[in-house]
This record gives sequence, structure tokens and C-alpha cells, in this order.
Amino acid sequence: MAKRMKEKTAKRIAEKDNRPQALAKYIRISPPKVRVVLDLIRGKDYFTALGILQNTQKRASEAIIKVLESAGANAENNQNLSKNDLYVAECYANEGMTMKRYWYRSHGSADIIKKRTSHIKIILDEKKDDDMPVKKATKKAEAEVKQAEVKQEEKAEAKTTKTTKPAKTETKKVASTTTTKKSADKTVKTKKDKTQEGGEK
Repeated sequence: MAKRMKEKTAKRIAEKDNRPQALAKYIRISPPKVRVVLDLIRGKDYFTALGILQNTQKRASEAIIKVLESAGANAENNQNLSKNDLYVAECYANEGMTMKRYWYRSHGSADIIKKRTSHIKIILDEKKDDDMPVKKATKKAEAEVKQAEVKQEEKAEAKTTKTTKPAKTETKKVASTTTTKKSADKTVKTKKDKTQEGGEK
């Protein structure tokens, strides 16, 4: 029965990931604790990621620094790449073997202590405009943007209403002046009529 071993090996070599990478196995830290630190450097430049790791007070940061430096050395020595052009494309921590130890309790019983390990892998890549990871805006950011737009619209409407209000007041003033003039004319006429009536008498 033909197994096509040569074709399979050729396909495996063609589909192999040639990006610079490094792997550390059986690190004596649980994977969730490592992933907390890996989330800080994902998508960052090589030197910014190093700076973040050197300033994070976590036990996993020491192991991750070693893996990151190893990946940078592989990029320089094996592929002639510069560290200035690299960024952390992928990084993840998989679960390794768990060592079981026993804690003896009362009445001849015992509890199991699980000492977990993790496999840390970091893959670097060259900076490209198309390949750089883009952070998607969260729902909160979108809501804030919408609120800002609504506030701007309200301010614009308030300004338009302020500009239209003085015109109404002016019309009211004109109307009031005309009414005062009419009342003054009436009073003058009444005075003239009274004087004329007095003269006739």
C-alpha cells in the first residue's frame, strides 16, 4: 500500500512557517498566568515588547523574555533580519504535562496537588503596512464616539437657535415702538380736541 511519503514531506516543507520563532517547553508556570503577560506584548514591536516585559512584575515575564530574545537571535542569525523591523506576530502558551504530588491529610487521606507546566511559543515577523495588526474599536469606544457626535449636533442646534432668537426680539421691539408711537399720537389728538372744545365754549 503506497503511503506517498515523499509527497507528504514535500507538502510539509512547502507549508512550513518560515517566520522567526522560539519555543520553551515545560515551564513551571500555569498557562493562564503566562497568557496574562503574553496579552501585553501581542502586536508590539520587538524592543517595546522587551521594555514591557522588563517592567512587569510577574513571574512569567522572565521566561517570556528568554523566549523573545531567542526568537530575535534566530531572526538575526538564520534569516539576516534586523530587530528594528520585527514585531510580535503571534504568542501563545499551551498546556504541558501536569505533575501530581500528594498532600497528606488526617485519617489516612490525601489531597492531590497539581503542578502544571506550559509551552511558550513566540513568532516574530517583519513590519508591513498590510500585515500590522489593527486593534478593533470596542463597543464602549464606539458609544463614546456616538455620544460626542450627538453633543456636537446639539451644540450646533443651540447656536442656530441663539442666532435666530435676536431677530424675534427685534421684531418685538419694532412692534412695541409702533404701538408707543400710536398711543402718543392718540394722546396728542385727544389733547388738541379738548383745547378746541374749550376755545369754542
